[in-house]
Amino acid sequence: MPNIDYLLIGHLTADIVKEGRLLGGTVSYAAPIAKLFGHRVGLLSSAAVGEDLVEPLLSVADVSIRLAKDTTTFSNIYEESKRTQYVHAHAAKLSYDMIPVGWLDTPLLHLAPLVEEVDTSIARRFPDATVLLTPQGYLRRWDADKRVHFKRWLDKDMLSHVDILIFSKADIADAPDLEAEFAQASEHVIVTDGDKGGIYYHKGEAIPYASYPVEEVEPTGAGDVFAASLLASLPKVNHDMNAALKVAARLAGISVTRLGTRDTVSADEVQTALDAIQEK
Repeated sequence: MPNIDYLLIGHLTADIVKEGRLLGGTVSYAAPIAKLFGHRVGLLSSAAVGEDLVEPLLSVADVSIRLAKDTTTFSNIYEESKRTQYVHAHAAKLSYDMIPVGWLDTPLLHLAPLVEEVDTSIARRFPDATVLLTPQGYLRRWDADKRVHFKRWLDKDMLSHVDILIFSKADIADAPDLEAEFAQASEHVIVTDGDKGGIYYHKGEAIPYASYPVEEVEPTGAGDVFAASLLASLPKVNHDMNAALKVAARLAGISVTRLGTRDTVSADEVQTALDAIQEK
């Protein structure tokens, strides 16, 4: 496969809704964003044989699919502001030896587990890349009835090979003390908190950042847009993390103003966000 410069590893998902099955998962939001920044995107994932949901990703990434019995499948039940999540099936584990040889020199690596599918040892195999982890999938467990629960996770060895760790306050709501532990585990740690902005920890030092002011319509995928925008923008802003944070916050903000799950931001909006940084 041809060389790429933004490598995504994680499961695409089938999200069960009233209308049927929708494409979901961090990789499905992140791949289009990285492409809008001009990156050649590679995606290593797993899905069932003949999975139709792979098709939309082929226009935004070079896709390598590990075939499995099932596609990772989620459903969500909302009661007032509370969400109950179920995982009905999961695809195959993803390991280093599955990565196409032509992708191994990628300068940007985004690990995006959803059901513990990404082998934690992959992080240490890319010493020359900027490695970003969105750890949501390591913070989940599910019981016999498939209901998803929080799981405490802190792999200091893996995190020592992760350059940028991004998670939300909601991800660790059941164990808020993890924030302080995560803040010491990687050089750059970003804790997002919706319209409240968030905190950027650099070598343990806490630096608050602001959200981009918008009127929210649909928040789904905003965290994935934020993470992908941050990593994808870094080479464009001379690897200035504070500048990349502003780009990511702006594009994540824009993404919540729209219904739908794919056309979250446009190429013009990406360029405007980058231009605003350069003007300053």
